Amino acid sequence: MTTNHLVILNELAQELKALETGIAWFSSLNPAEQGQVLRELSNYCIQAHPSQEETAESIRRAGLRPTHTPAMLIIRPGLPRQLNKIIHLPQAERIKSFRLLIALLGIADMRRRLQDCINGCNHPWHHL
Repeated sequence: MTTNHLVILNELAQELKALETGIAWFSSLNPAEQGQVLRELSNYCIQAHPSQEETAESIRRAGLRPTHTPAMLIIRPGLPRQLNKIIHLPQAERIKSFRLLIALLGIADMRRRLQDCINGCNHPWHHL
């Protein structure tokens, strides 16, 4: 993952860039790069420690129906295991998965910034 990719993902999660821009960027990547981006997003989501309520909210924010496969997976117990399933879904599910993981990272990281980093922090992605 390049530094540029890391910045793009965090800008999308923090809503500093429009999601449509991010989807166009993600869609332009080849399948291997898309898989790499989804893995990285999954790792960021785990590091942000989302709550069950945040995972449910991410479905709404991503614009997914509760019956979409990524949405059905993310609400199940065992978030790391479910994220692993999401990043390995078929190609046809990748845009939905990308939308969902960006939304989840955005929600959980916002909470972390407000709780843990309110008085400043050394996380470079919080200073974009």
